[in-house]
Amino acid sequence: MRLFLQLVAVAAVALAGSLAVNAVGWNAPLTLILGLATATLAVLTYRWIVRKTEHRVPDELAKNNAALGRGLLIGGGLFAAVIANIALVGGYEVLGWGSLAGAIALFGFSAAAAVTEELLIRGILFRIVEGRIGTWLALTSTGLLFGLLHLFNAHATLWGALAIAVEAGGMLAAAYAATRTLWVPIGLHFAWNFAEGGLFGTQVSGTDAPQGLLHGVISGPAALSGGEFGPEASLYSLLAGVITTVLFMRLARRRGHIVPRRGRAAATATVLP
Repeated sequence: MRLFLQLVAVAAVALAGSLAVNAVGWNAPLTLILGLATATLAVLTYRWIVRKTEHRVPDELAKNNAALGRGLLIGGGLFAAVIANIALVGGYEVLGWGSLAGAIALFGFSAAAAVTEELLIRGILFRIVEGRIGTWLALTSTGLLFGLLHLFNAHATLWGALAIAVEAGGMLAAAYAATRTLWVPIGLHFAWNFAEGGLFGTQVSGTDAPQGLLHGVISGPAALSGGEFGPEASLYSLLAGVITTVLFMRLARRRGHIVPRRGRAAATATVLP
């Protein structure tokens, strides 16, 4: 029941924010305000519903500027590395300046998307499911779900959805498992998406969005550039996501943050003296 109530509460905020943003049609100041308002309201709603349904303070969402900063650096750095590699093989070219207004709108949109998606998928779904089936199965199942949800985006492909399942669904869950704070995956998610669309001017998960700060053009083999879906369908993004996931999971293991399956945990407890 708590899973259902938490999902409904935060999803209601996400849906209302999405409808509001769509209604203003990428108007830069309004999209920025609505996006930031949606993100803020989603955080407040998450804290409230967790207190109500779990009778505890949600430490995973306690204020942590350092964790948010680390997530921003990791996300921005990862995408910069991905786009640099795509450019090296001729798959990305900057034709000039894009749109400052578009970048501002994408900042608000990216903030709302990163916060609401991380609260729903990692903060609620992964966290609660992990307690029942363990870290590895929860990471795999919620990561796959996260990827498949992107099939509803424009220009979506099965390959793009599966790539996101690994490089985003797995990586972001691993970031939470390693740190046990939602601010790291929120920062990582936001910085990756904003760098992708708002700065470098490429497609974000196949969605139709305004031009970012740069007028960037993707071309060449879709396997390297990502094609119409955007760089997230590139093999470079997949490689970056896999490497980062492995590093986060190694950190989670070293910190003792891996939750075993209930059956395995019970069996282990039985044989211990």
